[in-house]
Amino acid sequence: MSTPSRLLLVNGPNLNMLGSREPEVYGHDTLADIERVVAEVAASASYEVRAVQSNHEGVLIDAVHAARDDCAGIVINPGAFTHTSIALRDALLAAALPVVEVHLSNVHRREPFRHHSYVSDIAEVVVVGAGIDGYGFAVQQLVRVLG
Repeated sequence: MSTPSRLLLVNGPNLNMLGSREPEVYGHDTLADIERVVAEVAASASYEVRAVQSNHEGVLIDAVHAARDDCAGIVINPGAFTHTSIALRDALLAAALPVVEVHLSNVHRREPFRHHSYVSDIAEVVVVGAGIDGYGFAVQQLVRVLG
């Protein structure tokens, strides 16, 4: 069986509000801008992208589970679930795919509760604080890991 040529892009709660939500923290780029960057970088490495964003934890978990069948790896910005969701972490472990975690802002320069991630220690690479460019870098790093 050949390796799938698809990547899963997961964006968690409130990321649908990018462009208007706290632009001093998250910038002016929208979720559509992020999805475009990810698709372009992935295409340059011969991957397609399935993108999912939800404010509902179960939807994200279901998407991660489904990725096991037809994706080579996952780029994820869990949003606030980064700091709260053991269930999403368990789903990532169950999918058994390489994971790259990405955050637009530098979470380590923010409130102390944002300093802990339930994903970072199972991720191959963690990218924080690079804005929208961080998503492109995350895809590049995932492709590198996939070899």
